[in-house]
Parts: sequence; structure tokens; C-alpha cells
Amino acid sequence: MKKSHLQHFDLDLYQETLPNGLTIHVIPKAGNNIYTNFITKYGSFDNEFIPYQKKRYYKAPMGVAHFLEHKVFEQKDGEDPFTFYTRNGADSNASTSYIRTCYLFSGPNHFEENLTYLLDFVQTPYFTEENVEKEKGIIEQEIKMYEDIPYWKLYERTLYNSFHKHPLKYPIAGTVESISKITKKDLYTCYDTFYHPSNMFLTVVGNVDPSKVMEVVANNQKQKQYKERGEVIRKKIEEPDTVFQEKELVAADIEIPKASVAYKIPVKKYDINRMKVYLDLYFSLRLGPTSLLSERLKKENVITGGIGIDIMEAESHLLCVISIESKKPEYVLEQIDGELKKKEITEEELNRKKKTMKSACIYQSDSVYSLASHINGQLLKFGKIILDEYEWIDSFQIEECQQILKSINFDHKATVILEKK
Repeated sequence: MKKSHLQHFDLDLYQETLPNGLTIHVIPKAGNNIYTNFITKYGSFDNEFIPYQKKRYYKAPMGVAHFLEHKVFEQKDGEDPFTFYTRNGADSNASTSYIRTCYLFSGPNHFEENLTYLLDFVQTPYFTEENVEKEKGIIEQEIKMYEDIPYWKLYERTLYNSFHKHPLKYPIAGTVESISKITKKDLYTCYDTFYHPSNMFLTVVGNVDPSKVMEVVANNQKQKQYKERGEVIRKKIEEPDTVFQEKELVAADIEIPKASVAYKIPVKKYDINRMKVYLDLYFSLRLGPTSLLSERLKKENVITGGIGIDIMEAESHLLCVISIESKKPEYVLEQIDGELKKKEITEEELNRKKKTMKSACIYQSDSVYSLASHINGQLLKFGKIILDEYEWIDSFQIEECQQILKSINFDHKATVILEKK
């Protein structure tokens, strides 16, 4: 077991990799709670890959990762995992993103029993033709529920129009049509490929003894047989810099129009994580709540609320999605476009951003949930935990920032406007 110190959190980190490839990360933290995450590096992006022991690429129906998350909770014998954790005084849940699927529980009571159960139910799949068909109706209702939410419709159409091939084009849950095609064989193909311990990791944050955690997990994994295997081969996506559709008007049951514009920015020679930090800073300065443009548009009474900013990673591209609610959406989007093309930033503004990032580290250390989320994000982005994040933050320089901004072309964009029916 390796011990390190997280300088920016002033906490210790214990790490170990088991013979089957599973990595364990434990951060002891005083308090009355324990938060545990069991994560596989598998999400909706991973829809085309070479399955275990196969030679050809396999293309899964959209929504399989999310569907699989639901079905992992299916147990052949014994009680449902949610019932088990409720009886043991713990909260439990699961979620699927573009790049990972996470199973979790939190609570200080019966920790060792709860941890063992988490490992067992995630690593013991039980799929049948009957329970797969039953789940389709449940997920179909979930998909239809989101379709009725105006902002979700806006978000979904924006992503669809931004990409030609990349899976970010499609909803994580898939579509009603795509999930209707999912079979038991599809689920086992994806499970056997991505749910191997070498493609997974466990994080535990809270009032625990690291040695005991390692012992419980190691003893559990010794009882299970896993053959050694290499890294999963995912198909590389050649995504153009252009957008799939530049503009779309959508009729919706709304009173005030809603709109979004997505700027599609190729990463090229830059590190995507550093580029995202600089763009987050730039968009916040130009469009954030205290920006001159936001204040002016509010005074003109042409926007309700603020300007939404979301920056998403799509491997070879970053997608910067700006959303608004306005009676004059075309005018507001034109103002936003003009503001972004100024490409101005100062060293003072960058330094303020760096101070904000450091303050966030202090805030995250107060909560086991925020701390675990931050650590999991680093493991998924970098494949490791940054021991001195302040040093990493200080490495951002104004010259690099200005160079990246100058290289960006804001002309590749997809605009979607929701209009009143």
C-alpha cells in the first residue's frame, strides 16, 4: 500500500493495485460519514470497440452503458441492492456519464458489510431475456419524461447538430428506438469488456482505516477469478471541425423563446484539460453574471436570468455551449458572438481565476462527496491523482492562454432556437 500526501487538501492518500488490476484509493477524513464509489471507465462514448477475445470492432446500440447500469442492480438471488442498503442504514445510487459508470453508497454504519456487498452485486451480473425486455419499458418512460422538458430538448438538439460522428451527438440513455434493439447478448458483451477489474477503480473517502479497507477488498477479490487482459481497444473517431447543422428552429410548448449556440473548437496540439481551463476562464469573463455584456443585456431587458455556459470534452474537440432565454434570441446570440471574438484577456484576470481554483480545493475538502467527485474526475481525466494541485494551477500562464485564444476559430457553431408553438 502506497501512502502519499495531498498538499492542497492536507489529507493523506492510500493507494493499492490488486493482482487482478483493480486500483483502490482511500482518503481517511475525520467525521461521521463514509462515501464509497465503484467505477468502471465505461460510458456512452464507448459504443464501438473490440470485445474481449474478439478481433473485430463491435458497435453497440445507443444507450447500452446506461441500460447496463440499470440491469447490474438485477439480482438472481437475495434482496434488491437498494433494499439491502436501506436496511443497513446507507444511501445507494448509480449513474452513467459519457465516460464512466459509477455505483456508490454512503453512510457510517455496517461499512465492511456494505463494501463487500457493493463489490459482489456489481461483479455478479444476471441478465435474462425476460428482465431485459422488462427494463426497456422503464427506460422508455425515463427517455420520454426528459423529452417534455424544454431545456433538455434544446440541449439534445444542440449536441445532435454539433457533431457528425462523435457519440456526444446522442443522449446517454439512447433513444426509444435504440434501446428497443438491446439484447441480453449486447449487455454481456459490454459487461465482459468493460467491467473487468483492470478497467475499474474504487475510491473510499471518510472515517475509515485504510489497511482495513484494503484487506476487505483484497479478500473479496481473491474469491473471484479474472484472467489478465490488456487495455480495451476503442475505435478512434475522425470528427470534422465543422458542425453537422448550423441552425435549427424547433417549435415547443413555451412562452418565452430559449436558444443555444455551441462553438465547436478543435484541440489540435494543445492539452485538452489545460485548454478547457483557459476557455472556462474566457467564457466566464466575457459572458458570466458579472460580465459587462450580461449586465448590459439585463438592462436592455432582453434576457431573463443569466447566460448559461457549459464546456464539454469530445476527445479531439471542446464544445462550448451557451444558452439563454430571451424574447429576442437572434439579437442576443449576435451580441454573444461579437463579444467572444474580441479574444482579450489579462494576466490579472488569469490570476483571479487561479485564486478561485485554489479556493475550490479548500471548499471541496469540507465534504466527502465533493472530495470523492474531485478525485474520481482526476482519475478519469489524467489516470492519476494530482498530489499538489496548487502547483498544477500555478503552471497556467498568460502567454499560453493568449496563444490558445488567438488560435481559436469561433465560426464553427450550431445554433438552436426553441420557439413558441
